[in-house]
Formats: sequence, structure tokens, C-alpha cells
Amino acid sequence: MLPCKRIKNVDMKDSSKRILIMINVVGSAGPIRFVVSEEAAVAAVIETALKSYARESRLPVLGTKCTDFFLYTPIAGTEALNPCEMIGSFGVRNFLLCKKTKEVAEITRKSSGRWKSWFNKSLTLKVTPR
Repeated sequence: MLPCKRIKNVDMKDSSKRILIMINVVGSAGPIRFVVSEEAAVAAVIETALKSYARESRLPVLGTKCTDFFLYTPIAGTEALNPCEMIGSFGVRNFLLCKKTKEVAEITRKSSGRWKSWFNKSLTLKVTPR
């Protein structure tokens, strides 16, 4: 009988807690799941998600520039997360990643009253007479 190898105890004093997060990408079939440190910055999480997305050859092709994307949480509503904040500070594990567009950038910059009018205007149906 072979002797079992002893597994060394990992010193958890230097490392922070790690969490499993799920990121849904707008237009993709399913979420991306990976483990990150609670102290990781939102920008680093976006970068990791984009690399993982590309590695899995998912469609649609997104690109690799993390500054072209917003990360949202279900509790923050229409507020995109600050890229400098820690991912563990939000207390959630599910996120939404979407590409910046002119309309999305305008919504996050404008006051709450203006984005509501833009949203209502974009949803109105235009009926053309025959």
C-alpha cells in the first residue's frame, strides 16, 4: 500500500475570500461562471469575463477592451458599477455585462427624469399609414 501524500495547509492569512460569480452577457446563450477574490476590482472582473468569453468561443464576439463594457447588479438598477470598486462589496453573486452604446452612456450620465423620457420615447410604436 502506498503512503498518502499529506496536503500542506494553505495559509489563508494572505489571501482573501474567493467567491463564485455568474455574469450574464447581453445577447449570449448562458452565463459565464468563474471564481474571483472578493477584493478584486470591477474592471478586473470585466477583463476576466471577456477573456473567458473569448476562450469559450461564444457568440456574439465582444472584443477585449474592458472599458467598452458596463457591469450591473440586480440591486443597483440602471446604475453601472464603478470600475474601481471591489466586487465583493455589493453582496451579490449575479451580474449583467453589456457593451457600452451611445444610448446606454447617455442614460447613465443623465438625471433620472431624462432617462425615463428617453426610455418611454424608445418604446413608442410608430404606425405608418398605408
